[in-house]
Amino acid sequence: MVHTKIKATITAAVAVLLTSTAASAGGLERGGYNIDLLFDPSTYAAEAAATYVNPQRELDNVVDVDPSNGIGSNGAGAGQTNGVGDTEGYWVPRIGVKAGFGDSVDCMADYSQPWGAHTKPGANWMGANDNIETKIESDNYAATCSYKWDVGKGQFRIIGGGFYQEVGGFKERLVTPILAPGFDGVGRLDLDGSGWGWRAGAAYEIPEYAFRASLVYNSAVDLDNLGGTIDLTKVLLPNGVGGFVPGTKYDVSSFASMPDSLELKVQSGVAPGWLVFGSVKWTDWSQLQVIQINPNSTLDPRNLPTNLTLLYRDGWTVSGGVGHKFNDQWSGAASLTWDRGTSHGYGNQTDTWTLGTGVSYSPTENVELRLAGAVGLLTSGSSVGEDVKYDFGNDIVTAISTSLKVKF
Repeated sequence: MVHTKIKATITAAVAVLLTSTAASAGGLERGGYNIDLLFDPSTYAAEAAATYVNPQRELDNVVDVDPSNGIGSNGAGAGQTNGVGDTEGYWVPRIGVKAGFGDSVDCMADYSQPWGAHTKPGANWMGANDNIETKIESDNYAATCSYKWDVGKGQFRIIGGGFYQEVGGFKERLVTPILAPGFDGVGRLDLDGSGWGWRAGAAYEIPEYAFRASLVYNSAVDLDNLGGTIDLTKVLLPNGVGGFVPGTKYDVSSFASMPDSLELKVQSGVAPGWLVFGSVKWTDWSQLQVIQINPNSTLDPRNLPTNLTLLYRDGWTVSGGVGHKFNDQWSGAASLTWDRGTSHGYGNQTDTWTLGTGVSYSPTENVELRLAGAVGLLTSGSSVGEDVKYDFGNDIVTAISTSLKVKF
């Protein structure tokens, strides 16, 4: 038998641990979706968490495939080809509150940043015509409720909810090697959009054994109003008669869907003070292939269409670990996570292996402080695109996460 308080304390360490390991998943995933607070046995609970992730991906053997739109250092014919730092560190915040209503209904509201990306190889590498800097951010506002009732030794719970999501970002790249004072040849794309999603799932819990199994589906989010601008005002474009004219800044529109996902989580007490846990998650990243971006007006021939090429495949994340309660105040957990890379010949998101550890400290029954860290291996590979090709070796990703939960 595993006491409920022991279960809750160990699970706290597990929750913050998995937040830090999941933040290095493939595609555009950062914090993903997390509804663990919904299962807190307290009537009321609130938590705030922050995770910092530092991927250290470097690109080597860079070759400019299409010199016509500029080579490396602003079209000068030279640029860095080895040791190009591609990734930037980032923070993943999350805030949530949970309330219980009677013995059967629990609800939570939360804010998170499920998706994001930030690459910044700069203008002085041989692939500047493919990417100088790309940054994507998201904001997610969600409400989720569940209803539970007794079934056998435990309780069965149905889960449902909805969320509103905002996604936006920019990309800068070298568009042309034709330079002049005030014209560096760099174009910029800005896009943002928003949409609604929903979730549904079920769970079965046996508190006496610290057992819980849950299966939750999160829908896709259609960004129907995706739009923004393309800025080519620092680019000189051919005028068709041997001369050049400045580019324009013009409005564009597009469409994309953020992926749906399905996640199975299982945990169980195996001895007094010991808990094992595991999860499997599928994310439909393959729906993001080539995002076509079109000018809202074609009256000016300088208003050119473009696209964002991702060519993702579906993501799979598998994690397992063990948690242990040392005493009434301290518990800890360790896990191993494998994430299947979403890139397969284009891009550098290959498989990732992550080892994480976390601790939870409860100075009182109403307060939990948690700290977790993770170190991961970004596996090697190569990428071949229309503008650039490169190789990359095995690289390191590290993460640290902290959170505070108050319950009563």
